[in-house]
Amino acid sequence: MKILQHHSQLNLLGINRPNRIYWQMNTPQLYEEAVQRHEGYVAHLGPLVVRTGDQSTLAHSDRFIVAEPATQGNISWGEINRSFQPERFDKLLLRMGAYFNGLDVFVQDAYVRTSSEGDLMPLRVITETAWHNLFVRNTYLHPEPDELDDFVPEFTVMHAPGFRANPERDGTNSDVFVVIHLSRKLILIGGTSFAGEIQKAIFSVINYLLPRQDILTIEASSNINDKGEAALFVGVDGSGKTCLATDNTRLFLGDTEHGWDHNGIFSISRGCYANVLGLSMDEATDVWQTTRRFGTLLENVVVDVETRRLDLDNDSFTENTRASYPISHLLRSSRTGIAEHPHHIFLLAKDGDGVLPVISKLTPEQAYFFFLSGYTTEITSDYYGKPIARRRFSACYGAPFMPLHPGHYAQMFAERVNLYRPKVWLLNTGWMGGAFGTGGRVPVEVSRAAVRAVLGGKLDNVDYMTESTFGLQIPSYCPGIPENMLNPVAKWSDKASYDKAAQALKVAFDEHLAQYQDEVNSELLTAQPRFS
Repeated sequence: MKILQHHSQLNLLGINRPNRIYWQMNTPQLYEEAVQRHEGYVAHLGPLVVRTGDQSTLAHSDRFIVAEPATQGNISWGEINRSFQPERFDKLLLRMGAYFNGLDVFVQDAYVRTSSEGDLMPLRVITETAWHNLFVRNTYLHPEPDELDDFVPEFTVMHAPGFRANPERDGTNSDVFVVIHLSRKLILIGGTSFAGEIQKAIFSVINYLLPRQDILTIEASSNINDKGEAALFVGVDGSGKTCLATDNTRLFLGDTEHGWDHNGIFSISRGCYANVLGLSMDEATDVWQTTRRFGTLLENVVVDVETRRLDLDNDSFTENTRASYPISHLLRSSRTGIAEHPHHIFLLAKDGDGVLPVISKLTPEQAYFFFLSGYTTEITSDYYGKPIARRRFSACYGAPFMPLHPGHYAQMFAERVNLYRPKVWLLNTGWMGGAFGTGGRVPVEVSRAAVRAVLGGKLDNVDYMTESTFGLQIPSYCPGIPENMLNPVAKWSDKASYDKAAQALKVAFDEHLAQYQDEVNSELLTAQPRFS
């Protein structure tokens, strides 16, 4: 009876004749299938290592939302949220269903947490590979065995890396595609093996649904102390939020994707998806140890084929090497994924200009300003392979995954900061003493010292100096950090060079925010201390 039920549910998606259905396999079973199918291999101490081929990052230009009457008036259409025609979606779904026919199909039912009261959204992910099913199992909450027979998904994801689009026929940008149909509650992903596409497509849906219910969604990691007092680390991918939130003196609450309603905060998922390039045992012990665990999935990590030992410093395949693991792999983690309103919020800025302080205190207006800006730095290569730094502003720290206008999320953030009064801090995890190429990277131990000082109340009663360009409040003393690291000017060779770099960054902020002037809270922006 169950087999017939499974087939009938897949039939609705056009998958009429799959070779075999692997439904709700556990981790050891998925390991076995992945190895037998040559999808990956087991490395020293047990992680499963896989390759994603030519797609090792998110394909932002290949993401679409179907433009249909029920939702199109709510979407902030443009370069980020590209429209897709319903007729083309129907044809793409038909061909994708036909692609699965004759193949083995892996299905994983899961839950996404949608409130601090413990509400859950049922989710189904259909993949053509075992290892992508393992990624889903690592990332999301598992239904209880007695829930599976009556499990009805709210949203369904169909993921087929081997199925590629034809841009002329399908209306895509390339042969890679991520297409979300909000009314049909379907997500189609094809042409890419990068597992992050699954997670971010689901997060995009959550970013549409929850804010319309007055629940802020936010790109952040979090932890709590033994009293249950929470800290949020808000930042884009690669800014260091997972690493800093993983602290053996506190319980890790959740990774990457959070919600904030009027009862508290909650982690949307149950797993972690961390960048592990250059990860060391000394700087990030807990995360490093997860890369040596059975059940951890490693994407594009270099491994010695003979000894099967990892080389986390090797970027031969990509700089975006990743580890997917359940939160239970961490020695100290929360079982609930839920906490009260945050006591502290850290906005992480990977500053490639080297002008922002290592740690500074923000007013509510400044918090709104920096949250809306979402400033970070991307390290890319020029034509000759030389690394170069590029400023990037990702509104609200998650612009590529926000279907609504950024001002909507920024306003919700500002309202919660004003209502629940967390202390908000700006944490520079980028460079100091000069821009990328001349300055030095802020050591992880310095960032950790700043975070621990804040969370331990060590900065509550110290004097603060006002930085002249952004009006930031810099502590005159912070345990664990040399005084000449606190004021960013002190690490530069001369003040004139610093002032010039700071002004250039100021102009970049102004130019970015100018596009939102007519659609955001102008009172908060004008209340922001103005630049000199």
